[in-house]
Amino acid sequence: MPDRITVIEGDITRQQVDAIVNAANSSLMGGGGVDGAIHKAAGPELYEECRGLKGCATGQAKATRGYRLPAKWVIHTVGPIWRDGNRGENEKLAQCYRSSLDLAVQLHVRTIAFPSISTGAYGFPLDGAARIALTEVSNFLRQNNTIEKVTFVCFNKRVFDCYSAVLNEVSQ
Repeated sequence: MPDRITVIEGDITRQQVDAIVNAANSSLMGGGGVDGAIHKAAGPELYEECRGLKGCATGQAKATRGYRLPAKWVIHTVGPIWRDGNRGENEKLAQCYRSSLDLAVQLHVRTIAFPSISTGAYGFPLDGAARIALTEVSNFLRQNNTIEKVTFVCFNKRVFDCYSAVLNEVSQ
């Protein structure tokens, strides 16, 4: 499994992959963090296509073209806002990864890059989010050979270090 999952520190909008995943808000109309960066890099056409999608529910995923991004596709998923951990946040975050990967298979994606979903403005604890992300992706890849490479693109060293440590544990 470790040969199909990598963790890097970098900018998800520059990844040379078939699809990148956007940690979107439910309107899909852009926002801060990763969402804002993806909308800015893709150009105004992304906003126009998202407007036609009429939003997205937490845990679900919808796809658009990548426009000015190197990636052909953007898979938008809406992570949960962390409240107290007792309102289904873990399952909703896990569902983000499952929904995104299922949609990627439908789009014939071979390579995909994920950000750290819900750990910015939505306040999900980083270690828990990394464990959910890497466990869900590992489980998916064990059962599906369609996706050849999954990259977790971490926006800073703290996130990179956390995801790297969790990947080492999950792949043991």
